[in-house]
Amino acid sequence: MLTVFGSVALDTIQTPKKTLNDRLGGAAVYAAISANNFTRPGLIAVVGSDLPPKYRDILVGHMDLDGLTTKLGRTFRYGGRYDDTLSSRTTLKTELNVLEGFEPDIPDMYASSSRFVYLANNDPDQNRKVLDKFDGVRFSMCDTIDFWINTKRSTVVEMFKSVDAVVINDQEARLLTKEHNLIRCARAISKECGVQYIIIKKGEHGSLLFYKDEIISAPAYPLENPVDPTGAGDSFAGAIMGYLASRDREVTVDELRKGIIYGSVMGSFAVQGYGVDGLLDIEDDEDGPAAIQERVDRYTKWLPC
Repeated sequence: MLTVFGSVALDTIQTPKKTLNDRLGGAAVYAAISANNFTRPGLIAVVGSDLPPKYRDILVGHMDLDGLTTKLGRTFRYGGRYDDTLSSRTTLKTELNVLEGFEPDIPDMYASSSRFVYLANNDPDQNRKVLDKFDGVRFSMCDTIDFWINTKRSTVVEMFKSVDAVVINDQEARLLTKEHNLIRCARAISKECGVQYIIIKKGEHGSLLFYKDEIISAPAYPLENPVDPTGAGDSFAGAIMGYLASRDREVTVDELRKGIIYGSVMGSFAVQGYGVDGLLDIEDDEDGPAAIQERVDRYTKWLPC
């Protein structure tokens, strides 16, 4: 079983062509919906009493909600604006609301049955506490964002020490390590945190996987008309974890590399729609699994020998 812990949000996103107001988002939502194409994940998160029923219905359809808590108050809100090229996003607001001080209750089934755990870019203190409550985890991975690096850097480092893999974007890797070159960033993270696998996301330029002395470069799936990059990295990570959980075996660097291929493909679907629509469209399509595999096959042919 795969458990995803992180945020459910109401996002307000400005893109060059469209503005989304209070749309369903959050790192855990993108990751879990993406992972659901491979295995049904369990969600651990908190929402406010203001979460619209239509969004709760989406969650019900794509993940197990035994670990979802509803509290009186406002759901976590994020606001951001993309530039005209969609390559840079400016954070306009981060309102933790019910997420602040949240103490999750881990269902017994999750704690005993989850062999794979993904800690999305949530409070690193919470992430560490949650991971400690699981028994027999085979593979764990976490993400983070600039907000936590700026406010809780030492705790982010301790969180990295507790997992098998870290996924982080290039800007955040540079912020964390104060290095510019991404190879130096990975070495600095490995030296300080001792994490086994480091995946640095580079947006439309793909990702780099660092393992011991190996560096594996994976391009992004090329698209002509992306419309909204929100959640692409979370969809990427969720697909990796969903793929690994579906295989239900010991994770090797080769298995992780295959997972990254699926992650790149699911990220491509995510950016083709606004908010979570790109992921929902592929899941709602009865030919969705074939469409995913078609992109995987095409992507694999493009990879260098």
